[in-house]
Amino acid sequence: MVDVLLNLQSSLRLIDFLDIAIVAFILYRLLLLIKGTRAMQMLTGLGILGIGFFLSSTLELFTTHWLLSYFFDYLILIVIVLFQDDLRRALTHVGKNPFFAGASAEEERENVDEIARAATRLARERIGGLIVLERETGLKNFIDTGSKLDAKVKSELLYSIFIPDSPIHDGAVIITNGRVAAAGCFLPLSKDPNIDKRYGTRHRAALGLTEDTDAIVVLISEEAGEAHLVKNGKITINLNEQEIRQSLAALLDLSRSNRNLSRKLRSWMRAVQGSRTEE
Repeated sequence: MVDVLLNLQSSLRLIDFLDIAIVAFILYRLLLLIKGTRAMQMLTGLGILGIGFFLSSTLELFTTHWLLSYFFDYLILIVIVLFQDDLRRALTHVGKNPFFAGASAEEERENVDEIARAATRLARERIGGLIVLERETGLKNFIDTGSKLDAKVKSELLYSIFIPDSPIHDGAVIITNGRVAAAGCFLPLSKDPNIDKRYGTRHRAALGLTEDTDAIVVLISEEAGEAHLVKNGKITINLNEQEIRQSLAALLDLSRSNRNLSRKLRSWMRAVQGSRTEE
């Protein structure tokens, strides 16, 4: 045993350790990316089938082994089909596109204040809305589905977009680089079969976008008259103006501490950060 270890040590180069570290890091990040998602469940299912394939060969279960061998012959194609959404999400994380890349720290805080103020007013008047904050994952595909604005973030503007008489109220507002990029944008609906039946199209759109990207969505429910925050396919409900402002500041790293957040927000943020890595 000692001779084997000595031979292994002598054959390993420094570059080999670097190679192993890179592969381990990639696998670690991939596992974090799919943790808590449907992809993890599908990966577990594939693992169970793999164990079944091995046992069927060992126990000489010829029919079962023959059936599973045909399944694994097309494994690459099956993985691409099953994990297409997760593969797309992983590739989008390669590039960086910061939410407030073109804004100063003071402008960032002002924008957060305007968003919190608009969301609170909309909720109070029971006007539905979706305000999307772009972060690292680019949202150009969704911006192109709406009406381009390129306007300064103002609560009055956000409010006027979502009032029922507005021609672009039926859709989402997307904010990128510290400016309102577009309104009336269409978002992908959540594919989660276990989604709460009480949630309507607006909730499903907010969840769907945050399942595929690292965007943050401020959701205003006209039925409940409440403002919610959605991130990583998770939703925290019924936030007041101060809670929206504090949570957005924390999620966008405008504040170094979460000590002032309410217990509800702190527990929600811990759950979100543990479900998928974004930062």
